[in-house]
Amino acid sequence: MEIKDSQIMITGASRGIGFAFAKVCAENKAHLHLVVRNSDEQLSKDLMAAGAASVTLWQADLANKKSVEDLVHQITTLNIDILFNNAGMLTGGLLEEQSQEEIDSMLQVNVASLIQLTRALLPRMLQRKNGKIINNASVAALMHFPMASTYSASKAAVLAFTRCLEIELEGTGVSTLLLITPGIKTRMFDEIEIRYGKNIKVPNLSISPYKFAGMIKEAVLNDMRVLEPHGLTGFGLNVAKYLPKSFAWVVRSRFKR
Repeated sequence: MEIKDSQIMITGASRGIGFAFAKVCAENKAHLHLVVRNSDEQLSKDLMAAGAASVTLWQADLANKKSVEDLVHQITTLNIDILFNNAGMLTGGLLEEQSQEEIDSMLQVNVASLIQLTRALLPRMLQRKNGKIINNASVAALMHFPMASTYSASKAAVLAFTRCLEIELEGTGVSTLLLITPGIKTRMFDEIEIRYGKNIKVPNLSISPYKFAGMIKEAVLNDMRVLEPHGLTGFGLNVAKYLPKSFAWVVRSRFKR
């Protein structure tokens, strides 16, 4: 699918992967619709300077169900070509020490809002027989570490949702792209050591948001259905998928209560 001249909506677009992908799309002359928590005119200026055909900001707090519902009412008439459900929130720690309020907010951001926005924009994609939905699932959907119980659960939900939707959309002209995202050097990545580090040795492998954004771009252009990591993270992912007992043994050796 082409990026140039496409109408592309990106959640969590003010930083990290979202901003990096927005910049890549801007450089390819796309029309950007950016979902951000706080209005940021500098963000618009920077992306227009990078080459965007247009930039529209949509302000919403994806951790707030009412805010997402208000956003949905505003966007259902848009003809979005690519929806990138990128926004994410990290939780972590021993389950009994995690805040229920924080868990609920995370599930709203990582799962509920993703489904709400997809459901809102899908009908017009189907009418036009054209569109792509990109969902950010994370290696945590398949690599199950202690301390990551609630976060991994949310990403496993994204994985299952996307795989089910892929089959539903066969032959419609609308497709999905599932990102099994590795460690990306963002603010969220830096939080992992803080939240998990006292109980488990945390892998420090990461790549830059811009490198990953370039990989997403190539996956879109080549109409890929899944983008998985390579290198050591890709090796670990394959161990988790195909040798789960061996993966669990390694994880247990790194964990202490």
